[in-house]
Amino acid sequence: MTPTNCSSETAQWFLGQGYAVMFVLRLGYGATGGPWTETFGTCDDADYYHAGLETARQIRAMVAYAPKIEDIDASDIIVVGHSAGGWGTLAFNSMPHPTVGTVINMAAGRGGYQGAPNVTCQPERLVEAARRYGETATAPMLWIYARNDHFFGPSLAQEMYDAYTAGDDEVQFEHVGSFGEDGHQLFFARGGSRIWGPLIETYLGD
Repeated sequence: MTPTNCSSETAQWFLGQGYAVMFVLRLGYGATGGPWTETFGTCDDADYYHAGLETARQIRAMVAYAPKIEDIDASDIIVVGHSAGGWGTLAFNSMPHPTVGTVINMAAGRGGYQGAPNVTCQPERLVEAARRYGETATAPMLWIYARNDHFFGPSLAQEMYDAYTAGDDEVQFEHVGSFGEDGHQLFFARGGSRIWGPLIETYLGD
């Protein structure tokens, strides 16, 4: 894997809103090297909860590094995570994060697409882990999923949301229409910002 570059549509949208953008590869991805520590184990005994906490640990390291970058105002950081990174944002938000004012989940989950669309290892464990994260959530969130997400389809996304919020309306859930051949790619795909951009802009404005 390689980081998305600054000329990408995703980066340009946030830059256009006046934000500095930092793309970081977590341990074990691409040229970052090191051990891949985010495994959830086997499909038969998936531990999504602790896998997400490890992703969150690495997100916290990235957030801690941001103030060291010259000319960066790190007083109000936005953390956006996609897919496994999005799952990490749920775990991250279960911990205190005083410099992060906004947390956004784009198509979060783990264990999806096991040989075919919407086949997930132990989906009930994914829902249970989401519930545990939500019990100690420290800030509102925005969740965005496409209806034709081949990794985490509408019913599973809704179950995770319901478990995470447990009736708390501070988490905004946006289930957008189908996008391309697989809506799981919405965040980084060409044309995707026309869909998620206005949602994030409105959310940040609120």
